[in-house]
Amino acid sequence: MAYIDNSDNPIGTTAEARVEDYVALLKPRVMSLVVFTAFVGLVVAPGVIHPVIAVISILCIAIGAGASGALNMWYDSDIDAIMSRTKNRPIPAGRISRGEVLVFGVVLSAFSVGLLGLAANWVAAGLLAFTIFFYAVIYTMWLKRSTAQNIVIGGAAGAFPPIVGWAAVTGTVPPESLALFLITFLWTPPHFWALALYKQSDYGAAGIPMMPNVAGEKSTKLQILVYSALLAVAALVPSILGFSGWLYTAIAVVTGALFLYFAVKLYRTTESVEMRKAARGLFTFSLSYLFVVYLGLLADNLLMRFGGFVS
Repeated sequence: MAYIDNSDNPIGTTAEARVEDYVALLKPRVMSLVVFTAFVGLVVAPGVIHPVIAVISILCIAIGAGASGALNMWYDSDIDAIMSRTKNRPIPAGRISRGEVLVFGVVLSAFSVGLLGLAANWVAAGLLAFTIFFYAVIYTMWLKRSTAQNIVIGGAAGAFPPIVGWAAVTGTVPPESLALFLITFLWTPPHFWALALYKQSDYGAAGIPMMPNVAGEKSTKLQILVYSALLAVAALVPSILGFSGWLYTAIAVVTGALFLYFAVKLYRTTESVEMRKAARGLFTFSLSYLFVVYLGLLADNLLMRFGGFVS
């Protein structure tokens, strides 16, 4: 494998790029959740889509999400080199040049949007293009380093995939798909602020105005609690709108109550070590929360559609 010229890398080193480095640029963990929420949106949407078109649509959304991750790493390579959880990413580690990552991200973006438009429809493609733009430009280049509300506003980028999946089937953006957007949107702040609470030193060293570093721990804990309560309510909207049954409702109630439990536990902590422990507990639970909620909606919908056991 050829060696990469990393003359424009902030570390200034030269190393061999590996296949896994290119995979890492796509942020596969983040991509997996994006793909799953998009898949649920696609399956839950009313209407019929050819299985091949469905597979291509999900693949395009995955590639678009990966492109966003690559563009994020391209722009953030300077601060990634400072933070402990990101310093081993391909660019700060000196294995791939910034210029190469930029080209990689742009090409993947154009390919995913173009293919989705040709295979499914241009409404879905336009939404995917906007999602990539929002994450790479609005969030990464603007909000992330300029405001403590970066995660609140920027969270919209991660909330769009189920809308894109829904639009791939119907070519529309109805209230039902917006309900899925709302769940992910409200999940994002408590998820990332919990992480920021026990990674304050990292964000502070990198100069990123995360909520705990700007507003303090007490204010952050209160806002986490408020968003967690709003999330618990928003998770019931699919039931209110009538595109889910009792199975999903039960899952939404239980998981929402657990999310609130961890948020209240965090809010009540006063000692620093306990606070970091509680923040890590909430963050860990939040990782599985969104997957469980969307899985519940998927299972509920499939049972209603094919089994007739859920009403």
